[in-house]
Amino acid sequence: MTSEIQSKEEGVREALRSVIDPEIGMNVMELGLIRDIDIQEERAHITMIMTTPFCPYAPAMIKATRKATQEAIDQPATVDMGTEQWDFSMMEDPSALDWGMYS
Repeated sequence: MTSEIQSKEEGVREALRSVIDPEIGMNVMELGLIRDIDIQEERAHITMIMTTPFCPYAPAMIKATRKATQEAIDQPATVDMGTEQWDFSMMEDPSALDWGMYS
């Protein structure tokens, strides 16, 4: 990975911290919903998942993810839904369980 692409990827990861799951109140990076970031010369491609299969906020979160990515790197981006099922171990800090957020 070139340093330019690595720098762009870091910028995307930081920008995605502004995309909040409105139901949980945590960002997509904290929740581990971003499963892959693929930055090419002409475009970026994000693969993400939701915390539940039928998340009512999925369309808005996908749109916000695409917008944050495009703004971070100033190039087109696509976002696809992965098929992986989310679980608490994917979180950056699974100790959120200790806060009583989830039962």
